[in-house]
Amino acid sequence: MFLKPAIKPAYFQRLFLYLSAFGLALLLWIFVVSENEYSMVFQLPIEARNLSEQKAHREEVPNYAQVRLKGMGRDLFSAYIFRKFIEFKMVLDLEGISKEYEFVLNDYFERYPQKIVLPAKYSLTFIEVIYPNRIKISLDDYDEKSVPVLSDLVIQPQSGYTQIGNIEFEPDIIEIAGSKKDLALINHIKIKKDTLSGLIKPQSGELGLESRGRLIEYSQDQVKYYIDVQEISERIIVDIPVQVENRRKDIRVFPSPQTVSLTVIGGLERIARLKPEEIDVIIDFNNWSRQKQFYEPNVIVPENIIEWRDLSPRSLELGVARQVK
Repeated sequence: MFLKPAIKPAYFQRLFLYLSAFGLALLLWIFVVSENEYSMVFQLPIEARNLSEQKAHREEVPNYAQVRLKGMGRDLFSAYIFRKFIEFKMVLDLEGISKEYEFVLNDYFERYPQKIVLPAKYSLTFIEVIYPNRIKISLDDYDEKSVPVLSDLVIQPQSGYTQIGNIEFEPDIIEIAGSKKDLALINHIKIKKDTLSGLIKPQSGELGLESRGRLIEYSQDQVKYYIDVQEISERIIVDIPVQVENRRKDIRVFPSPQTVSLTVIGGLERIARLKPEEIDVIIDFNNWSRQKQFYEPNVIVPENIIEWRDLSPRSLELGVARQVK
């Protein structure tokens, strides 16, 4: 007894693909050479023009509309294939609109058929707008203002390194324009969210700005940035002057000693430039008492210093005497 080999399923799949491709090619050929008229749905760009210079959009106008066109098969097919390279558009004339207006598209283009721009080389005729059937135009007074650029970056230096100061932007203020009511709600523009990790040295480059929608225009889309990253180190700062605040006019106050030292921790280059006068060592005279001899000062270091420690001496005396008249 002999068994016939089974026909593999892949054979039927290939056969089906060949037949489908042949059938599609045949339909396209009939469609192209046919002298009959057909209809086809195209996506036409919408152009809202003649907006007054004193006005701005409050709501976005759709970029495209689905439109049914008719024509001979060859014209429809060619227009569809080359639609990105030929002029198609639907024009909405905004002249005379001061605040709000609703276009009922089929009614509008029936009254103004010249507002449908179709390529002259093809014999195509507009039939109807399928979607959207209405477009609402909402306008407001045009305005401009200046706003600061703020960071939305996450900076993660490598272990043993630190960021010095804030991110610097150039420019740090940009001009924005659009609807007056919309601009009133915008107080800043952020850069696009991103994370920079493993930094061991200063970084610079360009970053894009976070979009506020198509209706808000920016004077520029990108800004330059600079991030200072330095290796963490420490340094002893000496001869830091002691300050006494809230002194009284009739009393002389003498801190003892008049200078102190401490250790600061921060970026290598930053602490190398740090001067004793940049550190505030303060004793509040309001805390003075005859029964108290030693006072622990309040220490304030610049913001871009990570921390301080090892204040010497830790506590100070206050000598107090009345002014001689």
